Amino acid sequence: MSATDRAGRVAAVRSFNRFYTGVIGVLADGLLRTPYTLTEARVLFELAQRDVTEVPALRRTLVLDPGYVSRILARFEADGIVERGRSPRDARAQVVGLTDSGRRAFATLDARSTEEITALLGRLSDADQRRLLGAMGTIERLLGNGTAGPAVRLRPPTAGDFGWVVERHGALYAEEYGWNAEFEALVARIVADFAAGHDPEREAAWIAELDGGPAGCVFCVRKDDETAQLRLLLVEPSARGLGLGGRLVDECLRFARDAGYRRIVLWTNDVLVAARRIYERAGFRLAGSEPHHSYGHDLVAQWWERDLR
Repeated sequence: MSATDRAGRVAAVRSFNRFYTGVIGVLADGLLRTPYTLTEARVLFELAQRDVTEVPALRRTLVLDPGYVSRILARFEADGIVERGRSPRDARAQVVGLTDSGRRAFATLDARSTEEITALLGRLSDADQRRLLGAMGTIERLLGNGTAGPAVRLRPPTAGDFGWVVERHGALYAEEYGWNAEFEALVARIVADFAAGHDPEREAAWIAELDGGPAGCVFCVRKDDETAQLRLLLVEPSARGLGLGGRLVDECLRFARDAGYRRIVLWTNDVLVAARRIYERAGFRLAGSEPHHSYGHDLVAQWWERDLR
């Protein structure tokens, strides 16, 4: 990385820091219209999580200078919002806890924080809220030394998701396998048929969200009265290795079983090695294969199946 690039990135992070501290109001004289600074509010929050806290543990949690913590606690004690004593486990260790007045002070901070964040999110659409939460999760994961795992959930498709399924299939398969627009057209037909009139009792689809943004999908559709078909399994490259593919397939199997199907099938191509491994782990077995020329390439189609009983 050049010195110019490094300086530009540092400037961007500093600019974001100035912007975000202004948005959440931490530079004001009192946080959330209270007499407490941001650090003092953090101390109150930690103390509110339990009846008493050992002071050394409080310092480690907050990663603060011992003298600074002592000055904050001394002020809190003088204001009557904390009480200090000796640990029943170790007489050498000091413990601190909130008084009734301290818990009321924390409740005020907590309520006002909830109100402000609710108002902040209320300015955004549902889609933009998911994008914001996803970006925040990414920042926490990247800067948290791996301590914060990704936030993953499976949900039904909402407005805009069907277009995303078509676009991501077309883009990813073109990039990774060189498939042409014929494949994207196939995906578009499958998605359009599902969106136009699927039976919700016997057909379903799921979007896998990672840190608030779409990262994968799968569809379960009716092939005949006793047979379900798994279609359009996809996991974004950035989300691979987290078990999303297996979770999507397991959800599809659960739904098919609950919907009364006796077996489930799928169609794929032999070049999709990672997907085949997911199917094998989920109990599918290869039922047949056939060469064909599609999407601009010579391929080998495969049919996989498994019982649901």
